[in-house]
Amino acid sequence: MTILEYQEKVDEWVKTYGVRYFSELTNLGILMEEVGEVARIMTRTYGEQSFKEGKSKPDLADELADVLFVAVCIANQTGVDLNAALDKNLEKKRLRDKERHWNNPKLTGKSKNNNPAGDRTKP
Repeated sequence: MTILEYQEKVDEWVKTYGVRYFSELTNLGILMEEVGEVARIMTRTYGEQSFKEGKSKPDLADELADVLFVAVCIANQTGVDLNAALDKNLEKKRLRDKERHWNNPKLTGKSKNNNPAGDRTKP
């Protein structure tokens, strides 16, 4: 499915089952809640925190889909064509960052004090 098709399907779902879009500010709050759920899974899966015993591990894919759904709702209600926006954004990043990350010693492992990327214990 393309981004445009997804925007259309979300719009159809909202009008069929959701009655109408929530206000833009309400959707912003919902988006923050959904991103928080993704953060909770990530910090417990890849960070030092752990999941509570007896609770099933949440589904990261489903939570990421929730984030995308709400972001698409906001795009739809504010008239943003996400296909065009994503193309423009990727081109911006391509031009801005074409050499930046290759010159980042934290990413290439060529730091002056030989500190591997992600190792915050060394100076």
